[in-house]
Amino acid sequence: MPKQLLDFVPPVVRDRLGTESTVCLLSGQDVFLGLCHERMIVMAANPRISHVIPGIMRAAQELDAVVAFELTRTEGGIDGGYTGQTPESFCTTVLTYAETCGFSKPFIIHADHVTIKDTSETELLAAQQLIEAQLAAGFTSYALDASFNPLSDNITIIQQLARPITERNFGLEVELGEVPTVGSTSTLTEVAEARDFLSSLVEKGIRPHLLAIDNGSKSGNYLDGQIVSIDLERTGEIFTLAREFGLAGLVQHGITGTPLRIVGRLADFGIRKGNIGTLWQNVAHAGLPVELVDAMRAWSKENGRDIKYATAVFKDEIDAIPQENMQLIQEMAYREAREFLKAFHAQGSATKLAASLGKRK
Repeated sequence: MPKQLLDFVPPVVRDRLGTESTVCLLSGQDVFLGLCHERMIVMAANPRISHVIPGIMRAAQELDAVVAFELTRTEGGIDGGYTGQTPESFCTTVLTYAETCGFSKPFIIHADHVTIKDTSETELLAAQQLIEAQLAAGFTSYALDASFNPLSDNITIIQQLARPITERNFGLEVELGEVPTVGSTSTLTEVAEARDFLSSLVEKGIRPHLLAIDNGSKSGNYLDGQIVSIDLERTGEIFTLAREFGLAGLVQHGITGTPLRIVGRLADFGIRKGNIGTLWQNVAHAGLPVELVDAMRAWSKENGRDIKYATAVFKDEIDAIPQENMQLIQEMAYREAREFLKAFHAQGSATKLAASLGKRK
């Protein structure tokens, strides 16, 4: 990686990595704004099971691609969430893999869906404490998701929570319109509502880099016969609006199960970050020992919960799987990551980012 990119590693990250490290963990602000004029999507992977991370890094290294590693509040909160990964353990895992894999391409560690469901003091304090823990751990980009609230409350919540993020010049993603789970009905984000949202934030001195919207996608696994429906026209209209307010672009949720022919078109309509979570869980489950997966399924059935909630319960067993299973998962993750990075037009994005940031020096 060109040395000038290492010059953009945030000081707090450099202090953690040491002066000799070639690990290139950057601020989301530098990545999103640096690539905003490229017709490409930054692939953001939620590695609920960490064995997929080396495969993703290998694909990004080979394709000279910028990537993001992220966990949501429910996946990896202060209590470990349903994956058993705290902010500190998650960052340590990603950085350790980067060192041991010789991964030198630029990446971010993103706090996805820091969800705030109401304006109560308890909810706001919990979000503040999580952000503080993530800042201390090494996260360099944040998604403040107050989309469950009325528009005015969404704006107020972001104003209250964004300061420690923006003061450090880290990435800031905001959300308007909740992305529902597979099987639920979408309520598409309106262009007028997006204008009111962004103009109000800018008036309050908050300039986000990305906007997540409901454009018809769903989160989770699509079932047989269910149709993937993404409103590209609406997406493009909101992207044009977002650029008026200085944003880099939009965020696409619910990519698992979306055909690559559709994925490949998203960049044309302003998607600049694409979140992929359930896919990596599926990959990991496919490579785990059969008896372990059977035990996880039995737990899921007995407790009436999605199998993702079994991740933390069986974390010790997952972490201790045989080497051959780890290698199988890494290889499958590598193949999937290559396909998505190419569909996202992300090949060469690391070099493009170096050139873009180099012009600022």
